[in-house]
Amino acid sequence: MSGTEPLLLRHDAGGVATLTLNRPAQFNALSEALLAELLGALQAIGADESVRVVVVAGAGRAFCAGHDLKEMRANHEKAYMQALFRQCARVMTAITALPQPVIARVHGVATAAGCQLVAACDLAVAADVAKFAVSGINVGLFCSTPAVALSRNMGRKQAMEMLLTGEFIDALEAQRRGLVNRVVPADALDAELARLTDSISEKSALALRLGKELFYRQLETGVDAAYQLAAETMACNMMSEDAAAGIDAFMAKRPPR
Repeated sequence: MSGTEPLLLRHDAGGVATLTLNRPAQFNALSEALLAELLGALQAIGADESVRVVVVAGAGRAFCAGHDLKEMRANHEKAYMQALFRQCARVMTAITALPQPVIARVHGVATAAGCQLVAACDLAVAADVAKFAVSGINVGLFCSTPAVALSRNMGRKQAMEMLLTGEFIDALEAQRRGLVNRVVPADALDAELARLTDSISEKSALALRLGKELFYRQLETGVDAAYQLAAETMACNMMSEDAAAGIDAFMAKRPPR
């Protein structure tokens, strides 16, 4: 890849915006510049009502190999590291805050912050050849920021095992642990992804936005507060034109419009 090629590619089709990490020679490592591009693209998509679903993908052989270690070693100052990890956290939380569902398309290796990126997405579809690890511990660096997303996707002991050993798991094991939703042969990855995006795209954008926001907010509260949030969201959703049209269509036994 020449130095003039963009670090992040965006392709829109049928209401699906695909963001492709485009540093294949560096296994799509999350450099400062790539993180900035990704954050800017997510913010733009959040305001784009034509986008119904977002897909995050990687160019080349890997999905994402985590942070750019060469860049980090070249800037060995605590202030730099703090700013870098805050920037990465903004990207991950932007995915959660996005009104549209975000799906990771994992065709290859996802390690460290790359595994964190998979975990931060709302859904993930993986090729059967994909592998996952939070391997910082192998070089003396506990993957603390990936631990935040990982521990919110799988059981604590399963997450801790990955974090403490740095060992890789395959796609089927990642599915069993709750890190990915679907695993298919590599040549069927895009077809499976299309089935999922088509299914989501035909749903009410308002209901998806309300539901996604509620889902993550209630996770961070106690049960009573969660039910209060859910009840308010349901009440607001029921008052919408989308819900009225959908329920009327259901009762009339016809497709909703």
